[in-house]
Parts: sequence; structure tokens; C-alpha cells
Amino acid sequence: MAADTSKMRWDMESIFPGGSDSAEFEKFREGVAAKIKAAVKEAEGLPRELNDKTTGKWIDTFLALQDLKLRRGHAESFAYCLASQDVTDDKAMVIVDDMMTLEAELEAIRSAIEELALAVDDEAWSKLVANPKIKGAAFYWNELRRKARLQMEPKMEKLATELATNGYHGWNMLYARLSGDLKTEFEEDGKTETLSMGQLSNKFSSPDRKIRKSAFEKLESTWKTIEPLVAMELNSQAGFRLSLYKARGWDSPLFEPLLMGRVKQETIEAMWDAIAAVQPRIAEYINAKKKVLGIDSFKWYDQTAPLGNVEKIYTYDEACDFVVKHLSSFSGDLGEFARMAINKRWIEAEDRAGKRAGGYCTGLGVVKQSRIFMTFSGNYEEMMTLAHELGHAYHSWVLRDRDYFGRFYSMLLAETASTFNEKLVTDAALSEVKDDKEKLSLLDKMAQDHFTMFCNIRARYLFDCAFYEERKKGTVPKERLNEIMVEAQKKAFGNILSDDGYHPIFWASKLHFSETSVPFYNYPYTFGHLFAGGIYSRAKQEGPAFAEKYRALLMDTGSMTCEEVAAKHLGVDLSSGEFWNDAVGRSIEDVDKFIELAKK
Repeated sequence: MAADTSKMRWDMESIFPGGSDSAEFEKFREGVAAKIKAAVKEAEGLPRELNDKTTGKWIDTFLALQDLKLRRGHAESFAYCLASQDVTDDKAMVIVDDMMTLEAELEAIRSAIEELALAVDDEAWSKLVANPKIKGAAFYWNELRRKARLQMEPKMEKLATELATNGYHGWNMLYARLSGDLKTEFEEDGKTETLSMGQLSNKFSSPDRKIRKSAFEKLESTWKTIEPLVAMELNSQAGFRLSLYKARGWDSPLFEPLLMGRVKQETIEAMWDAIAAVQPRIAEYINAKKKVLGIDSFKWYDQTAPLGNVEKIYTYDEACDFVVKHLSSFSGDLGEFARMAINKRWIEAEDRAGKRAGGYCTGLGVVKQSRIFMTFSGNYEEMMTLAHELGHAYHSWVLRDRDYFGRFYSMLLAETASTFNEKLVTDAALSEVKDDKEKLSLLDKMAQDHFTMFCNIRARYLFDCAFYEERKKGTVPKERLNEIMVEAQKKAFGNILSDDGYHPIFWASKLHFSETSVPFYNYPYTFGHLFAGGIYSRAKQEGPAFAEKYRALLMDTGSMTCEEVAAKHLGVDLSSGEFWNDAVGRSIEDVDKFIELAKK
């Protein structure tokens, strides 16, 4: 009798019953479209000045944009969830595309506000955004004004958004469909299964190196079948970005991600410098792990290799209980939230074919809920994914009653709560372990996280930097993409990977490179990892009393820059090397603990 996996499937019916064929969902979308049309017409008729007669109308326009963004995003998230759980749900994909089109229409309202922002003086603008009706999102409105001064004129930006909707973002949707449709036959223990790329990637955590090697070879050969298409997609979306940057007068492809991240370039450079300095220490960890594993060389597919057969396999219930228990040890509020999200089935975790690869957390703003997408087959990494995504959901939950535009935090701070959750669960689990082999396995997980953030993620960052420099000169062929990727991996990993241990086609198999809504979708993970480490260190020093301070920090993430949040809540300067050297140093302490125990 097959196991009941219904509790591992998320509840979408309570949002709109009937999936992509839902009559309620269709009515909601029609209502959003009609309201957008009316709001756009209203915005077009607004006088382009600010005075006693027009202030009320402008405030209504600000509120209309916020409300319609909320509703449009709600509809897109719902449809994206449907498309993720079933990559053959073509109707859901069409709805996602339709919602992106509505986003372009909303730019008419945003453009009107930008024109006003550029036209009025500082005093008039400050008085406007201080109005009680909109001051809850004052940071967002001020940021909008600052960005407007760095972009093309509003009408040209509106055109760019329309073109992006019908072209640029289409490349990302194409990639999602290609990767979701990609399947291969995989043999294990005499049994052949048809696996998605996400399911195949999970095999890299197998204790059997032959299985890891076989899964890696299958993964590479399968991605090779669509390599030209992904190369076309990657070049096209990068070309669009570079053309847009040129029109805006932005010299560096990093300008947009830094702007979106609400972070200074000095901060990111200081972070990478601190990481590069400890590369030899990371190599020592890998050398110690190689001895434990009994292998002479270290290859790409060995990165998440567990130590022997001590890897514990968890049922979904066990993983949920484990995560909730350790989150609760820090904060009752955090633990109660996690249990609620699990019990209300906000999580899609079933291991089945037909799902897209990867994992994510998305918000359904109208009902102030989140949905978590992942594939759970029972290993420790997937339990950490559960904890990670629950962190994202908690972050949104803390901010749920803020103005919608006051909930928008940057990608860098977006990884704070997720990584903090991981550290809580791993550290608390380590304290319970009595057996040295199991303890070594957990220490390996901790050291492995640092290794991933310092080497794997850094390789992605270096690839993006190098790729965009070459893309400025023209299309980069797939063969050269492979070369750039290996070059980036060699620099980031140093001498850790063997000469035949690289993953040349990683640029195709990792969806982050093809995400059009977030350029340079890599360094936020490392930033969040180290920043959360600093917060966790403070939490350990202060104990349970820090829980409220932690919640307060999360509350400010939607209304401050990264540097401002760190200065206010931690009293540190992120643009200096001191913070990052300390953060990296704490990470290396975990590495040293592994090396010491491994010697035994």
C-alpha cells in the first residue's frame, strides 16, 4: 500500500478552488485588470503639479499603485505555484504571462508618480510622503524618486518595461519550461526511474560515490541536449540588460543588482576579500573530508557527499518536528509560525515527477500567506531547505501588517531569516549528538555550508562578472560559456577540485543564471549567510531575550538599506573589512572543529 503523501502537497484550493481553471481565480484576475485600466486612465488625467487641490488625488494614486501591485502579485504567485507543481499546466503559464503584462500596464501609474517626483522640490516631496496615508511606505517612495533620477525619462522606462514583459522575461519563462520538461532515465539498485533534473540533483547527496558520479554524468549529458537553447536564452536576456543599462548611463552590470540590493559596492568587495583570504583554510577542510571519505580527488559531485552511511534519513513528519523543535528553542513565536505553516499545508514537498526543479518561497499578499515549494526525499539537506524556506515565510509573516510597499526587502536581507533558521536547526541538533560519527556528519554539514558560500557561490559571482564583460562585445558561444565557468570555478575553488572535477555546463543547469527578475542572483546568499551568522552570534550571547530584537530587525528590512539595518540593530559598519573578517572567522571555527574531530 502506497504511503499517504497528501500532507506533503500544498493547499492551493483555499486560495482559489479549481487551479488554473478556477472561476473564482478568473473573476479575481478580471477584477484586477479592470481596476488597473481605470487607475491608468485616472493617472493619465492627473495634473502634473502638487498643490492643495491635487495632493489628495496624488495620494489616491500612490495608494492605487500599491493596492494593484499587491493584487497583481497575488495572482502571479498563485499561477506560478500551479505551473511549478505541474510543468505541463500550460494554462497556468499563460496566466503568469498575462500577469506580467498587467505589471507593464501598471508602469503608466508608476511613471506618473516618477514624473511628479522629478518635478517637485525636496520640501514638497518630503511633505507628501509624510502624509499619514502613505508614510508607512515612505522609504519605498523616496527610493522610487532616487531611482527615477538614475534612469531614463519615465515614458522611456515604461516602454522598456513593456518590451521586457513581451520579450526579456519570456526568456526566463522559456527556461523554466525547458528545465521542467527535462527528464532522463536513471538506474539505481537495478531499478530504472524517470527523473526530473531536481530529483537527479538530489542524488548528489547519496553516500554512494558511484551513484553521485552516475547522476552527475546523466545531469551533464541531459543538459547538453538543450545547451544551445539555454545559451541563446542566457545571451538574449543579458543582451537586453546591457542595452538598457547603456541607455540609462549605467557603466557596470553590477549597478542594478547593487541598487536592488540596497547595498554599497564597498560592502560586497569587503565581503569577497575576507572570503578569498581564507580559501586555504577551506582547502584544509576538503582535504580532511577526502580522508574520511577515502577518496584521492574531489569532484563537483562530491560537494554534498555525506560521510559514509551515518546520514540519517528523515520522514517528512520527522523533519517537520525536528525543525519546529529547534526553531522554538530560540523563539516561541518562530516555532509556532512554523508549525502553523506545516499544519495548514503551505508547503509543497512531495517527491514526484512533473514538478519544476529547485525550491522557493512566494507570498500571497492578499491573504497574507506564503507558499513553499521544494522536493523532499528524506536527506538532511532537504530538511535544511525546509528550515530555510520557513525562514523566508516567517520574514514575510513578521511584515504582513505593514503597508505592502513597506514589506519590500532587498535580496540580500531576504536571506537573513532563512539562513538564521538553518543555523538554529544545525547548531541545536549538534548539541544533542552523542555519537562521534554522527557529530562529525553534522559538523561536515556546517563546514559544507561555508564551503558552498565561499566557493560555489563565489564561482557563480565570478562567472557573471566575466560573462557580462564578454557579452558587451557580442554573443558568447556555448563553448566559451563552458570555458568561463571553469575559469570561475578554478579561481573560486583554488586547488580543491581535481582537473577533471569541474562542472562546465553549470551556467545552464543552475536556474539562478536565467532569472530575469534578479540580476547577479548569487552573492545575496553569501551575504545572507555571513550576515545571519553575525545575528546568530549575537543571539547566542544574549539568549532568548534576543528574539524580540531579532523580530525588530526583520521589521526594518523593508525600510532601510543593508548598512542602515546593520548599524541600527548590530552596531556595525558593513562597508568595513572588520565585520566580514569576524563573520568569516566564526565560519572557520566550524571548519576547524570538523578537522579536529576528523583526525580522530
